[in-house]
Amino acid sequence: MFLSIRHTTRYIFSAPVLHGLQRLRLKPKDTHGQTVCEWDMHLDGGRLEVEYDDQHFNHTALVSVEQGASSVSLTCTGLVDTSDKAGIIGQHAGHVPLWLFLRPTELTRPGPKLRALVAGVVADRGNPLEFLHALSEAVRGAVTYRTGVTDVETTAEKALSLGQGVCQDQAHVFIAAGRLLDIPMRYVGGYLMMDDRIDQDAGHGWAEAHVEGLGWVGFDVSNGISPDERYVRVASGCDYREAAPVTGISVGAGEIDLHVELAVEQMQAGRQHFQQQQQQQGWA
Repeated sequence: MFLSIRHTTRYIFSAPVLHGLQRLRLKPKDTHGQTVCEWDMHLDGGRLEVEYDDQHFNHTALVSVEQGASSVSLTCTGLVDTSDKAGIIGQHAGHVPLWLFLRPTELTRPGPKLRALVAGVVADRGNPLEFLHALSEAVRGAVTYRTGVTDVETTAEKALSLGQGVCQDQAHVFIAAGRLLDIPMRYVGGYLMMDDRIDQDAGHGWAEAHVEGLGWVGFDVSNGISPDERYVRVASGCDYREAAPVTGISVGAGEIDLHVELAVEQMQAGRQHFQQQQQQQGWA
């Protein structure tokens, strides 16, 4: 399946910026089940300084904000060819050892509610896939999807206590629970083509567990499935902070307003249709 992606992030500052630097993890990478056919990034109010792959093999770009800028806009357009691999990514790769994904982070540190959740899952722990699917359903039942209740600093234990949260929170609870059972777990950020819309408010987040014999396997707790051809993986890490699409610092910017526009749709004719669309819309 060819998926066309257009993602714009715009920051508006209440005062001129004296100094600003942003770290971007917006470009997908070729991996099991996806191939990046086209990808372009346009900056307004900023300058690309350097690009590199981080410790998790995430494609990363550092962008400096122009001094005196009142806003900065980042627009990415791309085409990714995806296929359904039942969520299986394969064996571990990267600069960090597998055991690192057993380590609790500030956002995934377990508390009494997480321990109680894991203890209440009735499934065969000798069958990792069966148990992980049961755990995913347990998390989905314990944390109802609802926006506006949590933020990027909400911990897994807090989200579980609230009983509400977004995909990021559900993934963090699932990750924290799996690590309690010595299963390496990681967070994944990316894009999801919705069945009922093209325009979206934000990207998507899910989790991957390392299963012996299979390697990394994806679990989207929010939708109760393993990722299929509608998903595009962009970045992964021990939690959201290590896979966040945009992070940064600024001096003298005052109050900052963030605006995000995202569109994900299927391209029936693939690359040729995508390039024609870019020209018609003035993206190329």
